[in-house]
Amino acid sequence: MQQTEELTEPTDIDTTTEGFTLILFNDSHHDFDEVISQVMLAAGCGYDKAESITMEAHNKGRAAVLSGKLDECLRAQSILEEIALRTSIEVNA
Repeated sequence: MQQTEELTEPTDIDTTTEGFTLILFNDSHHDFDEVISQVMLAAGCGYDKAESITMEAHNKGRAAVLSGKLDECLRAQSILEEIALRTSIEVNA
């Protein structure tokens, strides 16, 4: 007997709310200063905050860069991905 998976309709996501978080994953291809600089550009934060985010990603495997509206997360994500950093955007529950 062949088993099939039931396909479900995607849930509508309200992209106008501030319910999204941009995640940066640990990276072994870039040096710390390069990642810190890119996080500063993407998140619009200072060196200390960017360094903290970078160290958290390094030590824990991932770190939240920023939370906000989807378009803000997408803008920041594109900046991080300019140098091929691995990211994702998660929907906050």
